[in-house]
Amino acid sequence: MKCEPTVTLAVCCALALSGCSTLDDVPVPAEDGTPTASASAPDSAPAPEQAPALGADLPVDTRPVGQRTNFNECPYLDTQWVADTNGQRVTGVDVDTRFDPPACVYFSYPEAPQLEVIVRHMPTEADAIAVVDTAAPISTTEPADQPAGWMGGRAGEGMVPGVEGSVYAVQKGKTAVVVYSNQGQSFKPEQVAGQVINNLGL
Repeated sequence: MKCEPTVTLAVCCALALSGCSTLDDVPVPAEDGTPTASASAPDSAPAPEQAPALGADLPVDTRPVGQRTNFNECPYLDTQWVADTNGQRVTGVDVDTRFDPPACVYFSYPEAPQLEVIVRHMPTEADAIAVVDTAAPISTTEPADQPAGWMGGRAGEGMVPGVEGSVYAVQKGKTAVVVYSNQGQSFKPEQVAGQVINNLGL
């Protein structure tokens, strides 16, 4: 039986239209023959925020802070050794992790710390010298040269304006070590500084 020409034409047109309607859904091949997705790639994830820098980026005159009721051991000093050296019982100890390594703060019965220990690894030698000169200004302190190879200043009670007690601050290369004591003579913070330098292998 013969098909009417009008029926055949209608079927062909329908098939042609169907093929055209699905053409947009087919991935367009790349030049190397690999199909590419029709949708655009999602935006890349934002870069994670950087953690605040420690130690070196703090102002040169930054003093450590701690809670006198805490007892967080210093990672590089023995608590009983500190008590024996500074001549006071340790009733509390805390660390300030803004510094790297952490600064250590020791307390006794008074509200103010009995001892503050700071180690600073600075970007340049000039920065390390600035830390020492701020803690122990040349104009109001005496020279310090211990341990061997370290240079800085020392001061007993009343010698540095704004500092209660004594201070011993020395520097070698890019590293500075500063110790504040509530004791009047700088010999005690000197002993602590020497122990810190030895224990940390500075």
